[in-house]
Amino acid sequence: MEEQETISPKILTADEINCLELQNKRLVTDYKANLLEANARKYWDLFYKRNETRFFKDRHWTTREFTDLLNLDCNIDSQRKVVLEIGCGVGNFIFPLLEEKINIFLFACDFSPRAIEFVKSNTLYNEENVRAFVNDITTDDIFSTVDHCSVDIVTLVFVLSAIHPDKFMKVLGNIFLLLKPGGIILFRDYGLYDMAQLRFKAGNKISENFYMRQDGTRSYYFSLEYLNKLLSEVGFKVIDISYIHRRTINKKENIDVPRIFLQGKFSKP
Repeated sequence: MEEQETISPKILTADEINCLELQNKRLVTDYKANLLEANARKYWDLFYKRNETRFFKDRHWTTREFTDLLNLDCNIDSQRKVVLEIGCGVGNFIFPLLEEKINIFLFACDFSPRAIEFVKSNTLYNEENVRAFVNDITTDDIFSTVDHCSVDIVTLVFVLSAIHPDKFMKVLGNIFLLLKPGGIILFRDYGLYDMAQLRFKAGNKISENFYMRQDGTRSYYFSLEYLNKLLSEVGFKVIDISYIHRRTINKKENIDVPRIFLQGKFSKP
């Protein structure tokens, strides 16, 4: 397994170009696309009902990739820093971070009530250090739990891709309001031409770079230029942004899978 940072996604082969062209032959109908949007919460709740806590591995890599998380520690006499994880799932990010014994308070929200139930049932869950709650970040409901200008770091890891592109600006605008001046977003998500995007067949594409999975959940694949444009228009300063090229290799099972993610760090002036 290896990672490499670049400013370009990849050079497509003729077969990959053909795959993308075939996806355009038959798109998801408007009726189906509207149903997917209306039932988004149900599909994610069913996802966690099927997979419980087994699907995603704990993200011990986040403190390696996002060293800002380890730099949040402060003197015991000073106010604890506040981290908000949007799309916390079953806690694969927050619980490894709590094990680091950093002097922080964590807010953790997710679209799925079932996912939040799993978080709260974890033996490490303690509301002195973390508060988990159900939330739709595409609405203003977040402000009933988390105050404006009260958060030091927001993590947005494989979350924005699951949201309809029409709502990207609303989500990022809400985050901008939640962050303190100088606060940052730590971002990682699916990059343009990732293996998963190229594997979709005709009938799964909803719109440009936006797809329906078999289970009804959806995924968007970001270009560096588009993400940079979104964050800049909301008012964020782009500190760092790059494609992460990763190969997942399992020699025993003869698996060599190329993946492309997009990783960035953005600050509120």
